[in-house]
Amino acid sequence: MSSTMARAETDAEFASRLAIQTGRLLVELRAAMFAEGASYWDVKDAGDSIAQEFLARELHTHRPDDAVLSEEEGTTDQRRFGADRVWIIDPLDGTREFGEPGRDDWAVHIALWENGAFGAAAVSLPAIGAVFSTDPAPPLPVVHRAHPRLITSRNRAPYSAILVAEGLGADAIRLGSAGAKAMAVVLGHADIYVHDGGMYQWDSAAPSAVAMAAGFHASRLDGSPLVYNARDPWLPDFIVCRPELAEPVLDAIWGARR
Repeated sequence: MSSTMARAETDAEFASRLAIQTGRLLVELRAAMFAEGASYWDVKDAGDSIAQEFLARELHTHRPDDAVLSEEEGTTDQRRFGADRVWIIDPLDGTREFGEPGRDDWAVHIALWENGAFGAAAVSLPAIGAVFSTDPAPPLPVVHRAHPRLITSRNRAPYSAILVAEGLGADAIRLGSAGAKAMAVVLGHADIYVHDGGMYQWDSAAPSAVAMAAGFHASRLDGSPLVYNARDPWLPDFIVCRPELAEPVLDAIWGARR
């Protein structure tokens, strides 16, 4: 092999590049459409479309033998049920926030599920120019707070989140997309993210992979491992939190239900 031949991207590098480049496309599109006075619905639809088209093209070109599970294509790629490698992607997580001028709590999710575990993942927060990868993983931040900070949805307070807030005396803050909420924990802006209203696998795959690579706890609400590429793409619940809070969080949820 020639020494001048370009080195192939690792899966982690590939995931990060896709998250970054998709994010840049979305930032440029959003700015142009807002400048033209486009409607909220048109901005959302255009964002979903351009992100999906770019990612589908890149995956087909650079990982043609891998299967794909994507929000925008749903479960149409039936190869994933017998595949060792499945890319689980959310081209635009937080479409609602993307369509609102000034909001930065939307994300791009890229994850590789390989032989029953995460092979690589990246989450980008394009509006703030940030990307988080499994390799290199973000450092676990040191935080000092009188009370844990719990992050929840903008428009609803999950019952489990209420139990955790009451059980741990947590202060609550609200954000949009699942990726933005999980990365707020990774960044140290929050300590706990609990969701029990149901979501799809692509909503949490990349965020949970990045969080676990950084040393955070991520699991189902009963503490069981998160499993992806299931035949049903629906995932009922999800926790990301600092490792030292995992047991208190689970105790708050299940102690109150006994």
